[in-house]
Amino acid sequence: MSGIAPGATPLLLGIDIGTASSKGVLATPEGDVVAQATVAHGVSRPHPGWVEQDADGVWWHDVVHLSRTLLAEVEPSAVQGVCVSGIGPVVLPADAAGRPLRPAILYGVDTRAVDIAAELESTLGAEEVLRRTGSRLSSQSAGPKVTWLARNEPDIWGRTQRLFMASSYAVFRLTGAYVLDHHSASQSQPLYDRERNTWIPEWAEVVAPGLTLPELRWPSDVAGTVSAAAAAETGIPEGTPVAVGTIDAWAEAESADVRESGDVMIMYGSTMFFIAVTDQPVIHENLWGTIGQHAGMHTLAGGMASSGAITAWFRDIAGERPFAELVAEAEAVPAGSGGLLALPYFDGERTPFADPDARGVIAGLTLRHGAGHVYRSLLEATAFGARHNLDAFADVGVPLRRIVAVGGGATSDLWPAIVSDTTGHRQEIPTRTIGAAYGDAKFAAVGVGLADRATRWNPPRSVIEPGTDAPTYEKLYRLYRRLHENTRDIQHELAHL
Repeated sequence: MSGIAPGATPLLLGIDIGTASSKGVLATPEGDVVAQATVAHGVSRPHPGWVEQDADGVWWHDVVHLSRTLLAEVEPSAVQGVCVSGIGPVVLPADAAGRPLRPAILYGVDTRAVDIAAELESTLGAEEVLRRTGSRLSSQSAGPKVTWLARNEPDIWGRTQRLFMASSYAVFRLTGAYVLDHHSASQSQPLYDRERNTWIPEWAEVVAPGLTLPELRWPSDVAGTVSAAAAAETGIPEGTPVAVGTIDAWAEAESADVRESGDVMIMYGSTMFFIAVTDQPVIHENLWGTIGQHAGMHTLAGGMASSGAITAWFRDIAGERPFAELVAEAEAVPAGSGGLLALPYFDGERTPFADPDARGVIAGLTLRHGAGHVYRSLLEATAFGARHNLDAFADVGVPLRRIVAVGGGATSDLWPAIVSDTTGHRQEIPTRTIGAAYGDAKFAAVGVGLADRATRWNPPRSVIEPGTDAPTYEKLYRLYRRLHENTRDIQHELAHL
């Protein structure tokens, strides 16, 4: 552990690499926030259905930028641990020295390997894949994207010696360790057996023949220490311990103390994400059964392909008006948006059904509708999608005892209130809504012995209860389901034009 100046408060550095931005935080072992910073970035879409991100130009750049920005505000020697989380599951091929060979292929929003996923399921056995890995193969799965690389970019595959996700690449650049956490591995279907907590070597030879897969650890385990080269780039003192980290949504669950059976996290972001904690493995063929962020913990998860991204799209085409202005107009519109009903499948859909060719719909438009009506209808569409997912959790007996709302969208009252009215569930809003970077600081604290797993950093600040609009949304939800069923074939035809 790096030396700390006498009298200085120990600090933990957490960094999260997201789809549209990266965030960093410095926190004390008690969870008090000392400093935070954000840097924006984007993704590339080189072909329809492809979504990529540059590992050095985005991931490592952001780690360096955020580290230097935050450490400029404190005595660097006070930092006693570091942890980085990131988007996932993603696929970044690298050579024997760990140098990226191409941009990373992103999670379920990248649909290039859907046909390969179906083929692998047929080869390995769909029921066996579901039983051993906890999930069907889909656009969310990392394994089919690895096979896509081997088949479609043989020159790159011939030089590939390592596979990284955003968090594991950051760990490698910081420490030189080639490791991956168990949770991220459990999203690398069909490579990981979630009941045995090991790679599946015979399936790895089918998906990624001849490749050495990373050593498996838990997110709060220490992977190594900051090297001299990484210290020179980031300003983090050489020798500082670095925890393994994990995929961003599970770091965010840690940030909100979502880790007991019956806890559920709804993440309000560019995509809406759902994590339900269970004490035993649970299987739903259209949701993702994974390992949790700690040993002995299981989760069932789902994710919409787009949610907050839809409202950002509307803001942009509406003249880049401030979100606060659009929210105020939407708040003035009654539940039901004046007879508008939208489907949120602007980027396909991931759960509770996998359909990359699903498309967005706004039905009921008239000349009397304004921006507030449309904006509210889009929020309501994501709420109906949230109910569809939570109903799927309940269908397989997952308890929904405590729901915690996190993410940027949870800082506004309107969006979570519409979700509570639509789903019938109360939601806790945590005291701190910083996100995954805050959970990373917690992982780092646990890893270096300055906190333990049972420590709670983030008590609820407020609670949102279902309100009087619930009956209206009950009726609209039934129409929402019918609208999707009745337009599905048209959506698919339009997707292929």
